[in-house]
Amino acid sequence: MEEKKVSIIIPVLNEEKHIEKCIDSLINNDYENKEIIVVDGMSEDRTRDILRKYENIRIIDNPDKTTPIALNIGLKNATGDYIMIAGAHTTYSKNYISACVRRLDEDKCDVAGGKMVTIQGKDTPVAKAISIVLSHPFGIGGAKYRLESDKEEYVDTVAYGVYKREVFEKLGGFVEKLRRNQDIEMNLRIKNAGFRIMLVPEAEAYYYARDNFKDLWKNNFNNGLWVILSTHYARKAFSLRHLVPLFFVLFLVLGGVFSIFYPIVRIPYFSILGLYLILSLYFSFDISRKNKDFKLFFPTLFSFWTLHVSYGLGSLYGLFIIL
Repeated sequence: MEEKKVSIIIPVLNEEKHIEKCIDSLINNDYENKEIIVVDGMSEDRTRDILRKYENIRIIDNPDKTTPIALNIGLKNATGDYIMIAGAHTTYSKNYISACVRRLDEDKCDVAGGKMVTIQGKDTPVAKAISIVLSHPFGIGGAKYRLESDKEEYVDTVAYGVYKREVFEKLGGFVEKLRRNQDIEMNLRIKNAGFRIMLVPEAEAYYYARDNFKDLWKNNFNNGLWVILSTHYARKAFSLRHLVPLFFVLFLVLGGVFSIFYPIVRIPYFSILGLYLILSLYFSFDISRKNKDFKLFFPTLFSFWTLHVSYGLGSLYGLFIIL
């Protein structure tokens, strides 16, 4: 049977650091019948020069610069039976496309995606700690594609999915006003429409994490912000688990204030806060022990705190904007 064509859409903007490794990993994938469409938000670094070295990819301009518009431009120009949404910050295992396509060909699912393996951005304790925390259940919660898994299973989302074309034909494209988190909204729309999303464990995507606390804070603050702002542009653009950091920050702020004026609040407040601190200390110590490097302890601890608080504060700021 002839291989079905896969159109790979990659939105980019100033990705000179990672784009070459990303493109090479997709070209060298063991699936032959594919096209690569790079939608560039008018990059001002060396991204465009790097892309021009490749003769077997299409480069399309995205003057609006935003990711959802780039994705929709890619969808309009895709000619494949299946469509893969890829990230420029990421490289892909040699079998990534073929493993996902096999599940689609077997009609096991309508969207297939591999697990994400988070790679440290630099060779520093802070960068290593951040990469570990972004793959740890205490850090990122129930996003199964980010966790170590050897089980093929149906999930509510995958990071770099390969989609049957009919998914977009039925549901339309990405919500263009969602500057971030448009993938969360799309996956919820897909699931609510009855389409099946499958995690393919032998397919791996290697994501290069932020390598310092400032960038980690900024990225997750904006993610948390857009979880709330998305309510302006889509009927349902997040799951309850995406609000956990917001509830945590509200608990810290309101619980702290009420415990000053109402002594009865102090015992439950400090008990819950103490439990969180104990868990963060325990997991930081456990990560350091397993890696046989106790220089990781404090960077890991601060990574947990930065991840949770920045996301929650972003969501809280979003509430002030929309109210």
